[in-house]
Amino acid sequence: MPGSKTPTSLAATYKMLDGREIPIFGLGVYEMSDGQTRAAVAWALEAGYRHIDTAEWYENEGSVGDGLRDFLTSPSGSNVSRQDIFITSKLMHNRGYNETLQDLRASLSRAGLDYFDLYLLHAPSGGKEGLVKSIGVSNFSPKHIEEIVARGDELPVVNQIDLHPFMRHKAYVDNCQKHGIILEAWAPLARAMRFQHPVIETVADKYSKTPAQVHLRWGLQHGYIVIPKSASRKRIIENADVFDFELSAADMEQLDGLDENLITDWDITTVSLVTEFVDLSLISMP
Repeated sequence: MPGSKTPTSLAATYKMLDGREIPIFGLGVYEMSDGQTRAAVAWALEAGYRHIDTAEWYENEGSVGDGLRDFLTSPSGSNVSRQDIFITSKLMHNRGYNETLQDLRASLSRAGLDYFDLYLLHAPSGGKEGLVKSIGVSNFSPKHIEEIVARGDELPVVNQIDLHPFMRHKAYVDNCQKHGIILEAWAPLARAMRFQHPVIETVADKYSKTPAQVHLRWGLQHGYIVIPKSASRKRIIENADVFDFELSAADMEQLDGLDENLITDWDITTVSLVTEFVDLSLISMP
């Protein structure tokens, strides 16, 4: 179970509710241009990343596919196959089954892929096709999760939310952990808003690490999947260098105490309840 043992390598995975494995560390590509995305994906995969997170909303699914193919056809990727890479995308609008299937096929076409390893409902707004391996959600509150439970729908395997030392979302975390849903942090670096916080700087100095690495290590030790965004080759490599140290219990407690409900992008608590939850299991792989 996530959190029971701290991951020790970039290759570590967690087992999801559906029995499939998800890499605990990945690359986020939110608000990155096509050129930045293509280069960053290839650099990340070359550095050993095996998890890439994109979305219809980001308008760079095509560049993720390009970067993936750049890597797979390079000398560094000669012994790696598509099946070794975990690709996540997200549905922008929840408009019903037929529309969802149409949007999913369009996303796959843009990326030049036959399937996504994980497909998320990006936000809680209103027969087997074999196009998706696993189904998850993003920005779902405990109320949204409990609505799914009450209807008896298939539980999402992942809930991707804003998680970092300055936004712990404890109620969200507790609810997901109760149901065995893995938490994934979409802003594990808090968008660099608190890199100069004295506690972050002190802890970083103690371990001879960067503020970004402290944020990421905190997330990993809580059992979260982290997907830091970067368009810099140097920082992509640097961000992944978090498996040679472990934050002490006292340091984790100190970092936990930094929670200030810092909203880094948008307030997910304001999203209304789900009025219609498309049963995405109909398009998942058996």
